[in-house]
Amino acid sequence: MKKTLLLILLSTAASLDALAQIDPVLLRRVSKDSTRTQLNMDAVYNRPFLQLGKLPVSLGGYVEANYQYLQENGVSEGHQFQMRRLTLFVASTIYKRIKFLSEIEFEDGTKEINIEFASVDIEIAPLLNLRGGVVMNPIGAFNQNHDGPKWEFIDRPVSATQMLPATWSNVGFGVFGKKYTDNWVYAYEAYLTNGFDDKIIDNSENKTFLPASKENRDRFEESFNGIPLVTGKVAVKNKQIGELGLSYMGGVYNKFEDDGLTLDKKRRVTACAVDFNTILPRVGTQITGEWAWVKVDVPDTYTEQYGSRQQGGFVDIVQPVLKKPMFGFEKAVLNVALRGEYVDWNRDHFKSTGGRIADEVFSLVPAVSWRPVAQTVIRLNYRYNWQKDLLGNPPSRLAGFQFGFSTYF
Repeated sequence: MKKTLLLILLSTAASLDALAQIDPVLLRRVSKDSTRTQLNMDAVYNRPFLQLGKLPVSLGGYVEANYQYLQENGVSEGHQFQMRRLTLFVASTIYKRIKFLSEIEFEDGTKEINIEFASVDIEIAPLLNLRGGVVMNPIGAFNQNHDGPKWEFIDRPVSATQMLPATWSNVGFGVFGKKYTDNWVYAYEAYLTNGFDDKIIDNSENKTFLPASKENRDRFEESFNGIPLVTGKVAVKNKQIGELGLSYMGGVYNKFEDDGLTLDKKRRVTACAVDFNTILPRVGTQITGEWAWVKVDVPDTYTEQYGSRQQGGFVDIVQPVLKKPMFGFEKAVLNVALRGEYVDWNRDHFKSTGGRIADEVFSLVPAVSWRPVAQTVIRLNYRYNWQKDLLGNPPSRLAGFQFGFSTYF
């Protein structure tokens, strides 16, 4: 790890030294086609990149850091400063219809280093394009459109990170396409990839927990059980109405056979999600929402705390209140925002009493954010959670302030 970091630092230093000797005119931001309607599935390319002259490679990335002071049931860990993540993008147009893009993320300093996306796209026709490599499974909208500078909230949604596995990517292949008709755009994606393993029910959380499979780095070189994970999404967007997406992800998660010996039946995990986003005309209010359902075939030998059904989602409302030059920034924007979120980790009932299992969390996050430019956000959040245990006892309460920034570079 130390050698890897040293190489990264030396390479960065060499690059900066080289750039210092280059005419700044040659450095330019890659322009975007603003005449076409962008979807969540376009987020992987809808980012600012820096291109050096006529070199075929473009670079970019984003960074986010924050301060927080939270209390849970009156107990606090005090003042905390966090370097949430540093993400690097490298893109290249290999030929006019062949593209490559990679996304490498360093979380919590270098506690985790992940390749979140590294794929080659081959454009054959508007409705038929091929993609292969490390792809991001398009379940919901946040998993694809998760860059920190795009959001007014410091924490990622609970439903996207603790129920669905946020930034969930795997090795595989698939197809995607779009069709434009007047003010409408229709799109689809479909992939076959490696998938989950039995850690979704055998983990330190002691509950059904899909994000636990992200710990399995072997999924980038082999499938846990030899059966592909199927992921698909369809989306439709109207420039005046908004975007609606429907997505599905499903596959076998357990090791059901080993060297021809049957160990168990094939046990499936299935997730479905619906997402919607729009901007209200005149007032400019941005509304973004997502809701998902998860179903897991849990063995009868597991206790009732491992839920076979889960559901949850979030709604963000962002209202620009001031758009004017501020502190020397010509297009600065001040926003107020509110996020409401809910996750039920166990929708089952106790077999002995028939009573409902209440393993769930509610959250409200009011926010104020300032954008000196569109690619940079400074945000102040107040988080308030209340979470019930399996038995539905009085909820555990967490509350506190968070302050930080996120920016593309």
